[in-house]
Amino acid sequence: MTDVEIDETACCGYGNCLVAAPEVFDLHTDTGIAFLRPGRLREADRLAVREAAADCPARAITVRG
Repeated sequence: MTDVEIDETACCGYGNCLVAAPEVFDLHTDTGIAFLRPGRLREADRLAVREAAADCPARAITVRG
């Protein structure tokens, strides 16, 4: 699968990533900042993760691979 990083300093907590890929992303309840859910990213999540990165208004998600 691809390598996904979230720039926590850039994330504004819009939640677009959670809408695009709810199996992969979540928001911290105390800060509202996005994080990757625990576990391995599946090949089936590749398209949703790329969509989440493209939909992020803050451009806080980087996808490699």
